[in-house]
Amino acid sequence: MALTADGQTTDDRDTEAIRGLHEAVARQRAAFLADPSPGLAERLELLQALAGMVVANRLAIQEAMSADFGVHPTIATDLIEILGVAGRAAYAAERLEGWMAAEPRDADPGLFGSARASVRPQPKGVVGNIVPWNFPYDLSLGPLVEMLAAGNRVVLKPSEYTPACAALLRDMIHATFDRDRVDVVVGGLELARAFTQVRWDHLLYTGSPAIGREIAVAAAAQLVPVTLELGGKCPAIVAPDSVDAETVKQILGTKALKNGQMCITVDYCLVPRDQLERFAQLAQERVAEAMPGYGASPDTTGIISMRHLRRVEALVDEARGRGCDVRTLGTAPDSPDPARRQLPLTLVLDPPDDLALMREEVFGPVLPIKAYDKFDDAIGHVNAGERPLALYVFTQDEDIADDVLRRTTSGGACVNCAAAHGALASLPFGGIGQSGSGRHHGIEGFREFSNLRAVFVRGQDDLVEAFSPPYGPAAQAVVDAAFGPA
Repeated sequence: MALTADGQTTDDRDTEAIRGLHEAVARQRAAFLADPSPGLAERLELLQALAGMVVANRLAIQEAMSADFGVHPTIATDLIEILGVAGRAAYAAERLEGWMAAEPRDADPGLFGSARASVRPQPKGVVGNIVPWNFPYDLSLGPLVEMLAAGNRVVLKPSEYTPACAALLRDMIHATFDRDRVDVVVGGLELARAFTQVRWDHLLYTGSPAIGREIAVAAAAQLVPVTLELGGKCPAIVAPDSVDAETVKQILGTKALKNGQMCITVDYCLVPRDQLERFAQLAQERVAEAMPGYGASPDTTGIISMRHLRRVEALVDEARGRGCDVRTLGTAPDSPDPARRQLPLTLVLDPPDDLALMREEVFGPVLPIKAYDKFDDAIGHVNAGERPLALYVFTQDEDIADDVLRRTTSGGACVNCAAAHGALASLPFGGIGQSGSGRHHGIEGFREFSNLRAVFVRGQDDLVEAFSPPYGPAAQAVVDAAFGPA
C-alpha cells in the first residue's frame, strides 16, 4: 500500500473515487428523470460552453500535455486537443436542429390509412466514457460533443497515465458544467473496474482489444450498450506506381504524429519487393532533409511512460536479434532521457510475421515494411489478419484504389494519405470486429448516443383491427389481397 501526495493511502483514494463515481451517477440519474429531454436551445448552449472551455484553457491544456508526455508539441495540442474539439462542437451545433428532427417513415395507406410514422431520437440517459491516455482531451471532450448533442448526461473517467491532464479535465468540467450534466471521476485501476460495473445507459471505451473484451463482458452482464473504439494493425498498401517521395512523406508524417502513439497511425506498410530498398532510401532522405534531429526534437512527442518505452525498444531488439534489417532514421541519443522519453523513427525491413512487431499493435515510432511479390498478395495479407481500424492505399490509379476498398474491410480508409478521416467531424469514426464496434463523430455519433424511437400515430380509415383476433372479413381481405382468394 502506497501513500499519495496528500498523505492518503492508495486504497483510501480508490475508495473515495469509487464513492464519488456512484454519487455522480445517482445525481445524474435523478436529473435525467426530472428533465429527460433538453431542448435545442439548451443543447446548443452546452456545445458553445464546451468549445469556449477548451479555447479559454488553451495554455493550461498545453502545459498538462507536456507534463504527462515529457515532451508534447504545442502546435499538435492546439490542432487536435483544442481546435479539433472546438471544431467538432461547432459542426454539431450547426446541424443539430436537423439531427433532432423527427424523420418521417413510410406507412402503407392501404393498411394504415392516414397514420403517421416517424423515428424520433431521444436521449439515452446517463452515459459513461472511459478515456485513453494518448489523446486525453480529443477522446474525452470529442465524444462528449455528440453525447451532449443527443441530450445525455455524462461521466468521464480519464486515464491514470495522464494525471496532469486528468486533473485539469476535472477542474475545467466542474467550472463549466453543472455536475448533474457532466462530471469527471479521477482514479486508478479500482475505479476503472468500478466504472464498468455501473448500469450505464451507454458506455464508450477507447483502448486495447484485450481490455475491450473485458469491458464488453462486464457491460453484457448488465445489458449495457457499448461503443468500443479499439486498436489494430492499420496497414498502408503501397501500389507499384506510388513508391515515391510523396507517399513516403505522407506515411512518415502520420507515423511521426504522436510518435506513433495513435490508434489510426500506419502500423505497417506493404511495398513491392523490388522497390523495398527504394522505399527505405526515400525514408532516409525524407528524415535527413525535412526532419533532422527528429529523435530529440521538440516536435517529437515523448512516449507516455518508461514501461511503454521499454516495450517499444523490446520490439526492435527482438527484430534485430532475429537478423532483421533494422534502420534508424536520422540520429538519436544512445539512451533516451527518462524525463523526455523520446525515440527515433525506425524501419524494420520485411520482418517475419511471427515477430511481436507483426503480431502486436506497435504504438510507437517503429515502422515494419513488408514486401509483396504480387499486388493480390498484399490484399491477401491484410485479409488474413483481423479487420483493422483503418486501412490506407497509395496509388495513382483510381481503379486500383477502388479495388482495394472493395476487397478489404476496415473501420475507416484513406487513399493517398493516412489518418485524415479521423480529423473530419462529418465522418463516422470506429472499427469493426477486433478493432471495435459502434461509431462517434457527426450524425452517426449523435445517433449512437440516442435512442432512435419508432413512433406510430394512428389516423383514420385503416385496417389496424384486422391484425387482432377474432379474425374476420377485414383480416381475410388483407390476406386475399396478397395471395388471392382461397
